[in-house]
Order: sequence, then structure tokens, then C-alpha cells
Amino acid sequence: MEKTCKNYLHEQVALHPSMQPQDVVKFLFQAAFGAEHLLTDKDFAFAWLKKEFEDIEVTNVSGKLYEQIHDKVCRINLREWKRRKMPIEWLFRIFVESASYANMYGGQRLFEQSLQEVEALIQGGVFGFSMKEWQETSKQGPVHHSEVYRQQEKPAYRVVCSRYIRLLPILEELARLSQGEVHTIAIDGRCASGKTTMTEMLAKVLEAGVIHMDDFFLPMELRTKERFATPGGNVHYERVAEEVLPRLKTGETFSYRRFDCSKMALGEDVAVKGSQYYIIEGAYSCHPALGDYTSLKVFSDVEKTEQLERIRRRDGEEHLEAFEKKWIPLEEAYIADLSSHGKEFDLIV
Repeated sequence: MEKTCKNYLHEQVALHPSMQPQDVVKFLFQAAFGAEHLLTDKDFAFAWLKKEFEDIEVTNVSGKLYEQIHDKVCRINLREWKRRKMPIEWLFRIFVESASYANMYGGQRLFEQSLQEVEALIQGGVFGFSMKEWQETSKQGPVHHSEVYRQQEKPAYRVVCSRYIRLLPILEELARLSQGEVHTIAIDGRCASGKTTMTEMLAKVLEAGVIHMDDFFLPMELRTKERFATPGGNVHYERVAEEVLPRLKTGETFSYRRFDCSKMALGEDVAVKGSQYYIIEGAYSCHPALGDYTSLKVFSDVEKTEQLERIRRRDGEEHLEAFEKKWIPLEEAYIADLSSHGKEFDLIV
């Protein structure tokens, strides 16, 4: 069940009891408009963030990496980001991409509705300020944090789209790896679990090269009954091992041929961007036949009912039966086989 603005405000008061009327207005404005209004000059915005990040003092006490302020908006804690030694460039790219999601947020209508909801909370004694103080402040629009809040809470954050929360465990693990080496992340998992979307987002944050396992469907001449009886046997992992894996340590641009399902044959070349990071995305990307080629293995999960609903929305009712009777059972056999052989993922998201 989705939370309401009141729910999030209750959480904020518990976390930050020094909130003044203008801090509430700022909170509501960020929840309704996200980061769009904050990004007018990227160079200036990055320089400002970098300077703020460098000046932040951290301690050994672990804190919250982010705070959800609405269903689609969260605040990333700069102090905690620095304590976990995560590159500031990653956060800035998330911030920039979040600004492009402006049409996802509630906008003016949500902002005005939320202003009215605050009055009921004031009457209920949730806040430590009066209705008069609130009414005098709420008409001002976007404001800075109050001096009381600054002194007590020491706010240091960036407002980003909540869809990036799913990436945070991955980024945190990557930050622990050597930053001077080339790393490959495999994003395996169930169909309709969001692997492709997550990969697209992660690739922008890391400026990574991407390889899709869907480009390596098994050609017809190899589709034998014996092959399909082998867990993961419906992917051409021999070609992955030959055309992709040897290139992943170079950090250089390379290409491979995509399997064209419309022709059931190899099609055009696909260029893979040279980078410190490569992402191999798709079911079977952790197939045992590929060996231990990754720096990080991620399993993208989804609950069965949600999985089927997503497939229905994405591919239509006519394709759902094929997934239920053929592709999902093949995936589940592969996942079960990985488990039976003690193949573990670094993260499940």
C-alpha cells in the first residue's frame, strides 16, 4: 500500500524533530517537484556538489544512506555517501538523470494538496509550531532550511528519483572494489523483474558498456531436445564465451553480432562502449559454462503474481501463455540448478 504525504511527514518529524514551517514547505516542494528545479547549469551544480562533498566531515557511526520523502522522491545523504566511499560522480549522474523524470512527480497539484494536509497535522499536535506560524510561511513557496534545522540536523543531501534506490546496494558493493581495475557486473534473474531497466539506469551512472544476453539466443541448428534438457541450454553461451568474455578485461570498445529473432540468424554488429565497467544483463548471464568472469553477481527478483502481471502489460495476453508454459519453467530450472550447485549471488535486489 502506498504511503500518503502524512505518513512521510510523520517519519520526517520522528527523524528530524527540529523541523520548522519553512523546512516542511521545502520538504513538500521537493516531494512534489523532485530535483528538476535545482538543475539549470550542470557544471555549476557539479562544482557545488563536489565542494560540499569535500567539506563534509564523516564519523564511524553508520547512518541512513537515503530517506524516502515521497513514493517517487528520496534524499541521498551526502555524509553517508562519503562515509561509504562512494564516488561523488555517481551521485551527480543520478541527480542529473532524476531531473529528467520531472513528469513522474506530482507537481503543483500534489504540492497544494500537501499544504492543506499539513494543517490537519498541526491541529493534531504533530509539529512544534502554531497554525499562525505555518500560514505565514506556507505562502512563500520553495525556501531554504531554517537556521534551527541547519544547526540541529546538519542537512547535506541531494534529491533524487526513488527508482534509483534499487541501485544503491549495487553501487555500494562496487565502491568496495578497486577503482583502478576493470570490473564486470552480471545482472541475472527472473523475466519481468526489471533487469533491463535496472541495467539502463546503472549503465548511465557508471558510464558502463552493456551486453544483453537476449542477443545470444540459441540458433535453430543447436536447438536439440538434449540441449533444452540442460538448465540454461537455450542460450548460446559458447558464443558469449568466445565473442565477449575475452574482451571484458581490456576496458576497450568492442563489438559482437546480435541474434536477430525475426530472421532466426545472426544480424547486425552491436558496439559495446569501452569503460571501467561492463554490465552483462539478462537471464543466464551467470551460467556455469561462462565460468567466474564477474566482479559482482546480481540477481533481480520479482514475486510470481507481479511477474505475470508485468508480462501481461508488456507483451500482451497472447504471449503470456508462452511465458508460463515455456520460458518461465526454463528459467526456474536454471535457477534451481544454480542453487543445487552452490552458485551464490552477491546481491539479490
